[in-house]
Amino acid sequence: MKHGEGQDSGSPGRLDRRLFLAAAAGGALAGGAAVTGCRSSATGSAPPGTGRPTGQGESARPGDADWRIRSVGPPDAIEGYTDKVSVLPGEEFGLYVSTTAPAFRVSAYRVGWYGGAQARRVWRSDRVAGSVQARPRLIQVARTVRADWRRTLHVRTGGWPEGAYLLRLDAENGHQRYVPLIVRSASTAGRIVLMHAVATWQAYNAWGGYSLYQGENGAYSTRSLAVSFDRPYDHDGAEKFSVYERAAVVLAERLGIPLAYTTGMDIHRDPGILHNAAGALSLGHDEYWTPQQRAHVTRARDAGTNVAFLGANACYRRIRLEPDATGADRTVVCYKTDYRKDPYLAEHPDMPTNDFRQPPGASPESSLTGVLYEGYPVDAPYVVDRSDHWLFEGTGVKRGDSFDHLVGVEYDRVTPGMPTPAPLEIIAHSPLVCAGRPSHADSAYYTVPSGAGVFASGTMRWVEALMAGTRENGRNHGMDARTGAFVTRSTENLLHAFAAGPCGRSKPKPTDNASEVYASAPR
Repeated sequence: MKHGEGQDSGSPGRLDRRLFLAAAAGGALAGGAAVTGCRSSATGSAPPGTGRPTGQGESARPGDADWRIRSVGPPDAIEGYTDKVSVLPGEEFGLYVSTTAPAFRVSAYRVGWYGGAQARRVWRSDRVAGSVQARPRLIQVARTVRADWRRTLHVRTGGWPEGAYLLRLDAENGHQRYVPLIVRSASTAGRIVLMHAVATWQAYNAWGGYSLYQGENGAYSTRSLAVSFDRPYDHDGAEKFSVYERAAVVLAERLGIPLAYTTGMDIHRDPGILHNAAGALSLGHDEYWTPQQRAHVTRARDAGTNVAFLGANACYRRIRLEPDATGADRTVVCYKTDYRKDPYLAEHPDMPTNDFRQPPGASPESSLTGVLYEGYPVDAPYVVDRSDHWLFEGTGVKRGDSFDHLVGVEYDRVTPGMPTPAPLEIIAHSPLVCAGRPSHADSAYYTVPSGAGVFASGTMRWVEALMAGTRENGRNHGMDARTGAFVTRSTENLLHAFAAGPCGRSKPKPTDNASEVYASAPR
């Protein structure tokens, strides 16, 4: 995704407090590469450590509807970060907090269905004395911002079930911030794995004035070339998770299917983490991958694990992870168009941190995703092409039915001539105009010899659409409740199919129709 995408995703500081029951409740759903459009810019609590899968038992517990932030306040009111992006149940992590208030408390909320409350508080700290921590450091060599604060407290996660957590910092001055944390699964066998895109969260994090997109003066030329996890996230502390991931977590938990939780960085480190997983979900915005993560996901697919890309622009940037003040893999390195300036490249000429599709070592993402990222910004209707596809079962759609605003703000398409697994079926084909150029966004599905099925939505708004018509995450770009019901039912179909095993063995084989669909379309 490119600079400026935050304006498209709604404002976390102005969330409507109503639950998105209409689109999420079960009863409501009775029903360089060649590009064409926009050019891709260069610019029940488990005992500690058991790893027991979560499901109906946990989700049936009472939730806590007051997990939302009521007042963000000024930037320095309270903010914090952890020294680990994920932990196993029972492990400790350090929490680093700065606040202008005399004291604060921390509440750990596990995100889920919980009868519509959408979160459960599993832990709350005692009162902790507050202090204003030091100003951030700017490490000039790669323009990397680090907070390098003193650790405020240790937190042990004994009794915390696996899942996606929002740690809410509640300052005595009345202001609040989130700190996201994943309590990851030790085993994913037989489960649907939610792959949280923490590297992408950090890439867009402009806390301290720098991100991988801009420097303190707002210019691309002064951007960070490496960003550190040793700093808080900007905005409310969890914007990317809230906009692009939370709704998918809530839906998956509501279905009661066996789930597992991890991050892209954990998949990078552990080649066996997806062993025998039923499915792996890349969520709404999952742009930054290491080559190791990509290789491990591809290996899982080839062994029978279904894979879905619920957003667009996935697996687009090739990154490297390096240590930082608090441990290994705490820095995301991505030089992008300046990759030749990376000192690492001198001894590792085949390991640039640029786009996967670019040389050296060009490997377009379409060989895994089936689609190719094309550009932004766009706002267009989503148009169904194969209405009889099993993904759309029960939605009542007919060929040509459309859903306003569902394609945006970035999109993918099937690009003839690019490396793509076959047979590959385009099931939605949505005309659009981006920066004055006509093109299409595509939802596509393919299978591989292992039986694994792979789905790509082709739009970054798929997960956001699970909230459509509710104002739960802002205006949701004008998407209505009809769109929310359509995307929710389609996602339910996908998750149930994935949970049943390799889709190529239980669902109809895809029809290779790209040549037919694009016979008269602009290329």
